[in-house]
Amino acid sequence: MSLSRLKVAPGERSPDGEAESEQRESEAPPEPEPEPEPEVPQSLSQLGSGLEAEEGGSDEAHLPASPPEEEPELPPPPTLLCRTDCLEAPLSRGFEKLGWAVGAHPWLFLLLSLLLTTALGSGFVYLPLGEEEDLEELYTPVGSPAKAERSLVQGHFSTNDSYRFSYSRQSKEVNFVSILVISNTDTVLDPVILSEIRGVDDAMQALVVTLDNGTQISYQEVCAVAQGSCVSPSTILSAWKANTNLDLKSLTYPIHNQSGQLMYLAGYFGGNTLGQSFGMNRLLLKAKAMRLTYFLKTENQVDDARSKLWLAELLAQFNNITSRLALKNIQMVHFTSLSRKLEFESTSRTVIPLFHLAYTLMVLFAVVSCYRVNCIQNKMWVAAFGVISVALAVVSGFGLMLYTGVPFVLIVANSPFLILGVGVDDMFIMISAWQKTSLVHNIEKRMASVYSKVAVSITITTITNVLAFYTGIMTSFKAVQYFCIYTGTTLIFCYLYNITCFGAVMALDGKREEMCLQWVNKSEEDPNQRCPSLKRLCCFPPGSLDEDNVDIEVHPMNLFFRDYFGPLLIQRWSKIVVVILYIVYMICSIYGCFQVEEGLDLRNLASDDSYITPYFNVDEEYFSHYGPRVMVIFNETIDYWDKESRAQVEKCLKYFENNVFVDKNLTEFWLQGYMQYLEANKLNVNDKNVFLNNIDNFFKVVPNFMYDINRKSHKITSSRAFIQVTGVSSSTNKKHMLSQFRSIAKSCDLSLVVYNQAFIYYDQYAAIVENTVRNVFIASAIMFIVSLFLIPHPLCSLWVTFAIASVIVGVTGFMAFWRVNLDSISMINLVICIGFSFDFSAHVSYAFVSSSMPSANQKSIEALYLLGYPVLQSALSTMLGVCVLSLAKAYIFRTFFKIMFLVMLFGAAHGLVFIPVFLTFF
Repeated sequence: MSLSRLKVAPGERSPDGEAESEQRESEAPPEPEPEPEPEVPQSLSQLGSGLEAEEGGSDEAHLPASPPEEEPELPPPPTLLCRTDCLEAPLSRGFEKLGWAVGAHPWLFLLLSLLLTTALGSGFVYLPLGEEEDLEELYTPVGSPAKAERSLVQGHFSTNDSYRFSYSRQSKEVNFVSILVISNTDTVLDPVILSEIRGVDDAMQALVVTLDNGTQISYQEVCAVAQGSCVSPSTILSAWKANTNLDLKSLTYPIHNQSGQLMYLAGYFGGNTLGQSFGMNRLLLKAKAMRLTYFLKTENQVDDARSKLWLAELLAQFNNITSRLALKNIQMVHFTSLSRKLEFESTSRTVIPLFHLAYTLMVLFAVVSCYRVNCIQNKMWVAAFGVISVALAVVSGFGLMLYTGVPFVLIVANSPFLILGVGVDDMFIMISAWQKTSLVHNIEKRMASVYSKVAVSITITTITNVLAFYTGIMTSFKAVQYFCIYTGTTLIFCYLYNITCFGAVMALDGKREEMCLQWVNKSEEDPNQRCPSLKRLCCFPPGSLDEDNVDIEVHPMNLFFRDYFGPLLIQRWSKIVVVILYIVYMICSIYGCFQVEEGLDLRNLASDDSYITPYFNVDEEYFSHYGPRVMVIFNETIDYWDKESRAQVEKCLKYFENNVFVDKNLTEFWLQGYMQYLEANKLNVNDKNVFLNNIDNFFKVVPNFMYDINRKSHKITSSRAFIQVTGVSSSTNKKHMLSQFRSIAKSCDLSLVVYNQAFIYYDQYAAIVENTVRNVFIASAIMFIVSLFLIPHPLCSLWVTFAIASVIVGVTGFMAFWRVNLDSISMINLVICIGFSFDFSAHVSYAFVSSSMPSANQKSIEALYLLGYPVLQSALSTMLGVCVLSLAKAYIFRTFFKIMFLVMLFGAAHGLVFIPVFLTFF
């Protein structure tokens, strides 16, 4: 994003300078040298010395003019420790030649750009339509420890959901439907309430899918099976359906013993009121909510496909089922294993109308920003095409990425909004530079002048923004990588089209200026001369013809920053207010940094009106106490019949049970059950043959345990226990729990691994901070190096680094106040912060240190005079590009708006307020 309005009119040499009449310049013959044209620095490193150049400097000069010796009263330019003329001068000469070529052959460059867009745009035929996104692959870290742990579980332990299903023993997510039933009374443990819940259960199990070929799929065909029948959605509901006289007042929680059969109730009842204790259990007096979970077959591809068809039919019919049941005493919310993907994909359709709105707003903003009342300066049609060139860049960049096979994911849909806001900034710079060239020169010379003076500057800021995005490729989240590749590449096309396609349109519009000037001159010579209506429309906006005023004038906003805002800011009391304001800003930001929640909340993947949002709300309110059941895997051959070996195993397991996040009363371990079995049968526990030969008999009593050990060659090579996690409803607790569990596993003398399916997503909580910090540091280092090479004043480089750090801290801190999590989506924006912080701060600070004004206050005013309006214009254009996302119904898009708003707000505040004041202190 280029911010610096590097070209200034002759009257813009200093805040105190008087504007030189453009009329005198237009009267000068074109042959003499030098032509009295406003001299403008070629790029940032020439800004200071260029401001000191005499107005008689040559238009074709590439280096800033030195102060003439005959005027010693002018202060000398600031001494730089190093210069980059060796880099900038040849670049400037090269861009000057390019500008001359564009001015000489505008149609050629315009048509070439359109042809390139057409060719690359054909890549949209590869745009994936209707394909499901793998959320785990895209939004969980590459190389996640949990993925390696899952591979280990799959290699050592098997399950069979067509014969003996056990959810806690699954290594990956399975197909399921979860229904949360909330009673309108105090408790669901009432026969009237259970009768309605029974009706829900009957309707679910009666659902049949009829395919196009007439094949029917019933629930009984796709349900996961245990002990020869479908897994019960709720053990208590099944027991009550079998015996409606079941004593509901004698239930104990979290485990209930029903006629010698243990029923695990943890997580199946919510909003509980507990009473008298019975050992590790307590009497369940009331329960506000009940969970019904219907598990489906997932084991092979055929069963998985049929299960998903049944789930899709359920989602389509759920509202009809609810209406048909006419429930009076309960409310229901539902969620399925397909819901996350389906709802996430549906959010992309809600943002398409917003892009049309954003595009319209951006065109209006460009037109209004570039509107002038006189015919010469009016550039609203050029500005409108500048927005079109950004759209061409989006088509070209996206098309190229699709051609090369870079996956297009939903989060990339945010990119056009950002590119639309950023891409027009260089357009404003080029228009401003064009308007400060001499009208008496031909098109080629004017274009050469524009390119030689601003192309290097916009190249620098393009490099910084593109590098900031490309550093995101190093993150371990694939969705972030793809977003950064698409956006960074498209910004390159924005830059290329600005200096070719848009430059060509400027050159063509220059011919309109010449025609307008001819008609103005004819009108002055012959007042009765009338413009043909068509030419009048091309030259002048309707009703805006002012033939008596065609002089180049200073923009009112530049005058505002010079005459009002700047002088106000340098007042002593104003500086005190700014310092206090900055201190408050930093205190709030640092405090907020410690309050930011980490990780992507899965409910945020759907739109606000999605059915999964109330499901997660109810789940969090009533069922958040108990978390997942975690596998503790002993990943080595252990002599379990040996007393000392068993002691080691028990010791390691005790470490987990004593952890604050574990309910030690709900541990499930085959060895403990097997020991009781051997002792009850009076068998020698310490005899190897006895121990190994009776395992199969034990499994007949407790069949699920057969999936918890791995035997080879008369040895137990691995086995697992299960611990119940509690109190991990917040992302912070999930991160701490996972970290502590893995630390315990490493500290144990045995080889241990902990795993649960949810750990795949929990890993993001640790990885997101690490990735964000690493990317921010790398991008900041790159920006610092760029500033040293291309803006070679050490003080400026230090202020750039300061501003980057300050803005990032501010954005991160205020994310917490705006309820934005630190996740893969917000991490993208924090990386973007760096590029924008560089742009906002680099130009202002270097304009200050390069100013020829004698006092610090005057330097500050001059920096604001030259750059205040471009900073403001750039911030507003980017805000406008993303503001429509605030209307989106999906968190993923609103988050993008919120953070970009903070970036622009704090970045502009640093560039326009904090840095100009702080620089005066040094």
